[in-house]
Amino acid sequence: MPPLSPLAPARFPDMPSVAGVQLAAAACGLRYRDRPDVLFVALPATTSVAGVFTRSLTASAAVDWCRRAVSSGKARGLVVNSGNANAFTGKAGMASVERTVGAAAKLLKAGKREIFVASTGVIGEPLPDKKITDRLPEMGRSFTADGWHDAARAIATTDTFPKGATRTAKIGGTTVTINGIAKGSGMIAPDMATMLAFVFTDAKLPPPVLRALVARSTDLSFNCMTVDGDTSTSDTMIAFATGAARHAPIRSARSLLLREFCKAFDSLMIDLAQQIVRDGEGASKFVTINVTGAASNRAAKRIALTIANSPLVKTAIAGADANWGRIVMAVGKAGEKADRDRLRVAIGGVAVAAKGAVVAGYDEAPVTAHMKGRDIAIDVDVGVGKGRATVWTCDLTDGYIKINGSYRS
Repeated sequence: MPPLSPLAPARFPDMPSVAGVQLAAAACGLRYRDRPDVLFVALPATTSVAGVFTRSLTASAAVDWCRRAVSSGKARGLVVNSGNANAFTGKAGMASVERTVGAAAKLLKAGKREIFVASTGVIGEPLPDKKITDRLPEMGRSFTADGWHDAARAIATTDTFPKGATRTAKIGGTTVTINGIAKGSGMIAPDMATMLAFVFTDAKLPPPVLRALVARSTDLSFNCMTVDGDTSTSDTMIAFATGAARHAPIRSARSLLLREFCKAFDSLMIDLAQQIVRDGEGASKFVTINVTGAASNRAAKRIALTIANSPLVKTAIAGADANWGRIVMAVGKAGEKADRDRLRVAIGGVAVAAKGAVVAGYDEAPVTAHMKGRDIAIDVDVGVGKGRATVWTCDLTDGYIKINGSYRS
């Protein structure tokens, strides 16, 4: 992996097993050498599945397959490869998916529509799927319940650290486990909702319930982050519920029995989303943008994302330049209602602008000191309503250019 991000967590979390989930990772040499690049997951026949996928009109063959397969609500296996996106590869790309799915289904004695696939990496290059299918039998003989670190590494591309998170919660009196892994570093501006995320739980959740939880939680997490404003062809978030836990039946996503579980699920999803931002290509600062006073929550999110995706804002943050005028500029171009003469901006909790002008007696020194830190907070109130949103991003440094300028070299 590339040099570790300065924003990386201290360590990969200790992740317990999830009843029914078996993992195997292997180095198949698709693009990278001497590192795992394929993940194979086996799931019991009781598993429910739900997912959200990129809205890109040039989506990968894997995304096309999963969109169709997820409608059944059932899953038995997952195969993920890194290094090759299998996107913009025409009929050959779908043929690669079908061969991979067929091989996995045979090994797991499952239906093809119960196998899910994901690919991430270079766009436009044929996927040498034989390297995957030749290794699946061996991987099937080495399944383990605790290989989460290797699983997270196997799905990474330009990531500098593997991303994982775990939570427990009670449904009724029964404790259930939730584990998640994700990858992402560049081409990050999910619109679903090159980002992949997979969440596994032993909870027994019917497909419609899991589907509702995934849609809501994705909107609170992965759809509230951006690294560079580019939506991948491969964005995929899939959740699997094995049904191994013995708790009271759940018939609705609004069930009071799910209250604690929903909080834990949201917390895990937000954790993974923030880890992706902290691993933004070339990133040196983690940025939280809070927008309030908007016409609606949707308007607030659009304003926040406009600020977060502004190269001028992001480079100012990289240079610890307290240039708050760039934030005002981004609010104005967002295309949502904002009252210029009621607009308020604060950086690091220090009021910077209000009532259409810089605040009286403004001292830039504490703001500059805050901008030199690792965690940056920007608060904006646009003065027209009660809508609010929080978005996470990172700064834009020359490291981003170096990584992406030589990505295929």
